Amino acid sequence: MRKTLLALMAATTIASGLAPVAASAQPRFEPTRELHQDRREIRQDREEIRRDIARGDYREAREDRRELREDRREYREDWREYRRAHADRFRGPAYAGPRGYAYRPVNPGYRFAPDYYNRRYWVDPMAYRLPRVGVNERWVRYGHDVVRIDIRSGRVLQVYSSFFF
Repeated sequence: MRKTLLALMAATTIASGLAPVAASAQPRFEPTRELHQDRREIRQDREEIRRDIARGDYREAREDRRELREDRREYREDWREYRRAHADRFRGPAYAGPRGYAYRPVNPGYRFAPDYYNRRYWVDPMAYRLPRVGVNERWVRYGHDVVRIDIRSGRVLQVYSSFFF
């Protein structure tokens, strides 16, 4: 009798449309919107710190620095969530470097040979939510890393290690 009563209650709940309403009440995570909002908050925090220091209010600047650290932490968490949600973008095809290629970690200031930042290694910054680059700069895939390079000199400007899976 109890099982019949529970089955009848479940059927009426689904038929009346209450179940879908309850399911749609959960907030939907939108990582790109979160990332943009976090970047905006970080910019605002930096501006507040500059204004506080210009006024000579160092106590307020210290508090704003704490907020900035917290916003950066939140941005990193949202970025990780974005990568988890879009893992297929970060897997990509296997990396095949230039002839005689041997991967080794690089740091800013390292100079690549032109073969390493050829057009076939360029990465679209918008597809991966990377920061914009200057006129003579490009994001380049290097092994599992993504590297920002000055294409005139081959000098590495910025490195994101283990960017690709």
